[in-house]
Amino acid sequence: MKRLRLVAAVVIGCLVVALIALRIVGLDPRARRPGLWLTGQLVTQPVTDWSFTDKYPSIFVQTRSWYGLPHSVTTTITAHNGQLYLTSVYRPGSQFPRDRLWNRNIMRDPHVRLKIGDQVFDRTVSLVADPAERAAVLEAKAKKYPRQRVVDKNLVYVFRVQPG
Repeated sequence: MKRLRLVAAVVIGCLVVALIALRIVGLDPRARRPGLWLTGQLVTQPVTDWSFTDKYPSIFVQTRSWYGLPHSVTTTITAHNGQLYLTSVYRPGSQFPRDRLWNRNIMRDPHVRLKIGDQVFDRTVSLVADPAERAAVLEAKAKKYPRQRVVDKNLVYVFRVQPG
């Protein structure tokens, strides 16, 4: 019994040290592998025009999981009329937000951290419900990403990044 407690204590201790190290250095996502904390130069001033993001094909988004650890993913972004939007494309038969952890996290807690280049922005996002705004964003996205074809636009969910 003592030996089991010792082994458990060592394993827990190693996990705590690993999490502290990852918190310090961050862990960006790679391709389809999610990450944890995003690090970079924190931008605290409000952004009134997100068009500078047009040169970035993708960014990292960090959400807050229900179990306390951050969950970060790579996604596309679209600037439209000075606003910034994130999109999430679902496959036929998939269910929003159930089938994407980062979407479930956003619907539960809309606070996110965006990493664009070397800069990070702490923001809040909201699901776009207005059909006209959604259509305009998807049109802007199609211009930015001409090679990405979406067969059914009803499978694309659009999130608006709220100002500062």
